[in-house]
Amino acid sequence: MNSPASYRVPASLAPVRVYSLAAVMLVLAWDACGLDLAMARLFGSATGFAGELHWFWRGVMHEPMRNLGWLLELTLLATLFRPFGVLKQLPVERRLQLALTPLLALILVAGNKAHSLTSCPSELQEFGGVASYVSHWALGLADGGRGGCFPAGHASAGFAFVAGFFAFRHSMPRLAARWLLGALLAGLMLGLAQQVRGQHYMSHTLWTALICWLCAAAVDWGVSRWTARKPARAPAPAHDFEAPTPLMQPASHG
Repeated sequence: MNSPASYRVPASLAPVRVYSLAAVMLVLAWDACGLDLAMARLFGSATGFAGELHWFWRGVMHEPMRNLGWLLELTLLATLFRPFGVLKQLPVERRLQLALTPLLALILVAGNKAHSLTSCPSELQEFGGVASYVSHWALGLADGGRGGCFPAGHASAGFAFVAGFFAFRHSMPRLAARWLLGALLAGLMLGLAQQVRGQHYMSHTLWTALICWLCAAAVDWGVSRWTARKPARAPAPAHDFEAPTPLMQPASHG
């Protein structure tokens, strides 16, 4: 396994640029197709969303999963001082990146939600509420509901941890890929749970994933530039046990 000293050379940014462009195109394509309402109608009716109070979608996939996300975040913060397992192989700057990037992503998602005028599907008149459907692209246009529903906050409890992909990709690419898959699956499952409950559209979930990804990519770029400018740690001088010392030199005969 690589030593921390070898982490001074960041991994290539080319794949990240490709993935980022693909993610942006996917989200924009979903918005352009206008599939949010069509998907909401799969789970909702004039009487509301049957899954809103379901024991699994609410009792398992909502509050417990949110608490699990915070537990993981607290664990990552603790590893800044006491790393364990593979985290011992990460230098402190990458552990900082891994622990703090999810917090920054959560702040960005929460900040957008706080200023959003978009209401949740369950508030639409079509599903027994009072709001009218207004695209989240219609900035400044209220829909008659409570708003504050864009992007998806709950899904960020999974997507925020895509930061692990960026922290590990410089030295442990296989682990980075597994971490990315886990974070994406977790975010999608949490987003689907809120979709079934009428608490978000799928576009809300996809935008949360994009925000978390771009946030993690930006932090990784900054940390990589900083570490690349740091002087590499000099290796310890090797001891030459074969070279004779003065005490080992043979006595001269006169």
